[in-house]
Amino acid sequence: MSTTMHIKSSERGVIRVFHIDLPREAIERFTTQAGTGEWPLQYALGAKSLRSAFVEVIDLRDLGEMPLSQYLINAHDVSGADFDAMRPRLDALTGFVLVLPSQAFNQTEQDLSIATPLRWIGTFNEPKAAMGAAKIRTKSAKGTVGTKSAPAPSSNTGLWVVIGLFVLIPLTIIIARFLMN
Repeated sequence: MSTTMHIKSSERGVIRVFHIDLPREAIERFTTQAGTGEWPLQYALGAKSLRSAFVEVIDLRDLGEMPLSQYLINAHDVSGADFDAMRPRLDALTGFVLVLPSQAFNQTEQDLSIATPLRWIGTFNEPKAAMGAAKIRTKSAKGTVGTKSAPAPSSNTGLWVVIGLFVLIPLTIIIARFLMN
């Protein structure tokens, strides 16, 4: 039985997790895109567009003592009630998992038809950034800092330019003579 899911081109902040039911020796062949373009992983997803740079295949042994749910929190900032409810199931997985963030689908609207050896585990959302911030109510934010106007620029600037030239010209001559000798 295959699972289907729709990916919108505007999708952002969604993480999908799949278990890969293959022996260790078959994982690399399944998850690596061949130079000819053949990519069994893309076929098993039924994806018409998939960006390999965002495809994350995790050997759960590589996480050591860290459970998969903690990895998803650390690496993808996953949270929420649905995620909390799935943590025991995620942490019980063994072998290899596939983690696909929204970016993996290249902003391409498509329908996935998940087939073996992939098994969909869950879809989780990254927290959304706060849309509105509190308004700043200071005088400077309104464009007024005080009643006094800014001081006029100092007329000493021209004097410093002249002094700099008097120092720079002889220094340049000395360096040039030194380099010629």
